Amino acid sequence: MDEPDTAAILADVASSDEETNGSCGHKEEADVPLPTTCSGRPPWRCWGPVSVEPVMFLSMFSLALQTPLSTQYLWDRISEDLGYNGSKRSECSNGSVPPDPLQMEVETMTAHWNLYISLGGFSVGLLVVPFLGSWSDLVGRRPVLIIPNLGLALQALVYLVVMYLKLPVVYFLVGRLLCGLSGDFNAILAGSFAYVADTSDTRSRTFRVAILEACLGLSGMLASIIGGQWRRAQGYINPFWLVVATNLASALYAYLFVCESVLPDPSAKLLTSRHHKAIWHLFSTGGSTSGAGGRFHRCKLWLYMLCFFVVMTVHMGSRDLYVLYVLSSPLCWGPALIGYGSAALNLDYLSSLLGLKIMQRCLEDSWVAVAGLASNIIGLVVFSVADTTQLMFTGYGLCFLFMAVTPVLRSKLSKLVGPSEQGVLFACVACVQSLCYLVGSGVFNSLYPATRHFMKGFPFLLAAIILFIPAGIIGTLQCLDQRRDHRDSTAS
Repeated sequence: MDEPDTAAILADVASSDEETNGSCGHKEEADVPLPTTCSGRPPWRCWGPVSVEPVMFLSMFSLALQTPLSTQYLWDRISEDLGYNGSKRSECSNGSVPPDPLQMEVETMTAHWNLYISLGGFSVGLLVVPFLGSWSDLVGRRPVLIIPNLGLALQALVYLVVMYLKLPVVYFLVGRLLCGLSGDFNAILAGSFAYVADTSDTRSRTFRVAILEACLGLSGMLASIIGGQWRRAQGYINPFWLVVATNLASALYAYLFVCESVLPDPSAKLLTSRHHKAIWHLFSTGGSTSGAGGRFHRCKLWLYMLCFFVVMTVHMGSRDLYVLYVLSSPLCWGPALIGYGSAALNLDYLSSLLGLKIMQRCLEDSWVAVAGLASNIIGLVVFSVADTTQLMFTGYGLCFLFMAVTPVLRSKLSKLVGPSEQGVLFACVACVQSLCYLVGSGVFNSLYPATRHFMKGFPFLLAAIILFIPAGIIGTLQCLDQRRDHRDSTAS
């Protein structure tokens, strides 16, 4: 038999075996082309380069739509229960008027219920998300994209029942706990980023992760524009029905279009100590790819996780202060300017994505992250002294690269672990991100009133100083990596 005929037969056999197994597999080398067949095939294949981005966009849209609306509903219900029918005053309207004690009680109770609901969801999610992340390394990513979306839809339905029947607001906590049992939005974050790590090579991974980050910003901007206007026109009920529909659409998209990227293990169990052991192995040994340089590898994993924690804590904490900062004197912004400022901040996601793509042509990812941190530091310094609207928007403009940092850190962490550890890694990253929200909100919201008497923008200045820590760590690790690569190339 001729050699071309033999080659053709072997190719047919290989393709038929691949269709039978239906596995996307994992890439061992950066230059190996990505596989084209998938395990757990959906009824329809996803098209082109689009994969989990619509899942992330729709899920974040629903979350960004319902979070401020639920807070406003809590304010209205507590005001109704306490008999308060006034509006929030600011020092811009009449600084000589003493604060209304009933308004202060409404503000305090709303803040407390927000805290209880956030802590309830975080506590349950902290236990569930690592299980789901490690489980997805065995059974695949699609279940971790579908189940949490159904949980978010269930939470919105509970909220709707509370609104229709005027039930006590404690039932909001019940809905939040039920959502936490399904993994909450953190499980979707973990599954989406792990999916991108599964289906991208080391060269394109950072940009693919940045696209997911941009989906978060764009959906948040769209939801903030729609939510406020819709609530003012029609109340709370109809927007929350859109939340339910969006989460169900996200789950349906994941079921119908997203190909599986992991070869499922039918014997894998969800409730087993194996998943927590996987987390311990990941951070105690540096993962399955540490090899001979295990100690340095493990140190890099911990240091990059520390950088992620610091950066996200600053992002979450300072983001909470933007509205408070511009509401009071001397800026005294109204709803329109606050909306424009929020849109400008979310547009920085797109400018960061574009800047990252351009800078990757001539810089290593680490130096792109340092440039992003520099952009964030300069913007925060401007915020700390901003006393005019023009200066505040200048700060928004100078932060045009501030979201180029987190995609690089997620990509760096992903490259430090093996293909079978992506789910547990990003589950831990998602839990750290939730912790950053709690720490950042608590620290910065406490720091703002405590330092306002001597410098209103001091929290922004402190945040800028703190960001020098991850900038130094990332730059140092990159220099050490370059030195090791140079030494290895010289020895070879």
